[in-house]
Amino acid sequence: MIALERVRARAGGFELHDITFAVPSGGWGVVIGPAGSGKTTLLETIAGLLPATAGRVIIHGEDHTRTPPEHRGLGIVYQHGYLFPHLSVRENIAYGAVDRATADDLASRFGVAALSDRSVASLSGGERQLVAAARALARRPKVLLLDEPFSALDPRSRIAARRALRALHAHRAFTVLQVTHDFSEAGSLGDLAMVLDGGRLVQQGPPEDVFRKPATPFIADFLGAENVFAGTVSDASTDDETAAVEFTTGALTFYAVGVQAGSTTHAVLRAEEVVLSTGMPATSMRNHFGGRIADIVFDGALAHVTVDVRGTPIVAAITARSARELALAEGHEVVVSFKATALHLC
Repeated sequence: MIALERVRARAGGFELHDITFAVPSGGWGVVIGPAGSGKTTLLETIAGLLPATAGRVIIHGEDHTRTPPEHRGLGIVYQHGYLFPHLSVRENIAYGAVDRATADDLASRFGVAALSDRSVASLSGGERQLVAAARALARRPKVLLLDEPFSALDPRSRIAARRALRALHAHRAFTVLQVTHDFSEAGSLGDLAMVLDGGRLVQQGPPEDVFRKPATPFIADFLGAENVFAGTVSDASTDDETAAVEFTTGALTFYAVGVQAGSTTHAVLRAEEVVLSTGMPATSMRNHFGGRIADIVFDGALAHVTVDVRGTPIVAAITARSARELALAEGHEVVVSFKATALHLC
């Protein structure tokens, strides 16, 4: 396990403030946050490369706050690899490995066995990352710290590397803490998601909760929520128990649930929760609004459709096939619908 108790650390003029969390033994924690939020500083503090100025760093039940890095039983993989330039690929992976068979196995798993005799200077950025991952795992660490470990790989290679890492994790049950900017990766890999901002831990919890229920408008915007509205909450003028409050933003009033009336707040609506139709749908959803399509952006299998509803843009994410079947185009009138429970108030 990895547990931090009110940890502080300083790197130059930057400081981590009272960081507290726990990744269970064999678990997978994911750290996300904007550039400069302290993600790498956090990993280096856990690794002992930066000293904690306050608090405790607990690794597998033992206080390692003052333990030298080499005695913490962990491996760390940086975004840039940081391989030994004077050693070949094979020698880099073998460095610190528990045995030669393990080093060879890791080289094969990460697809770099064919590169064994090459100088690391000749490797691409993605190849360097794969060698660095194999080298760290060849030591059989109890804890693995990952700082954007596969960011330089193309999508297909990244999926293969991620699959190899997950298979090893399932087999060896080591504890992982990973920094990533890939929100889909954070949602699919982690047992615990943590959001850092300005050296402070601003939200943590199961990935689905963090993404679906961001604690602040800043977190919602950072996590890519397409619809974030500022507004005011009041009592709902309805007997429907599923619509406890009304949220007013601009000229629109949404039915929502979850907060006390009278507060000024924000509402977050994920684009995939928005349903588009060319006429009023027969549905139990409480929120329906007519509007005009302002923009359609196709992104592979998805289409992001922005609808102007009385001056307020609402973005829906639908399949590109649905967009074509509905013959959607800029200027067309559509109906926007979503459930009261889809609107998260924060």
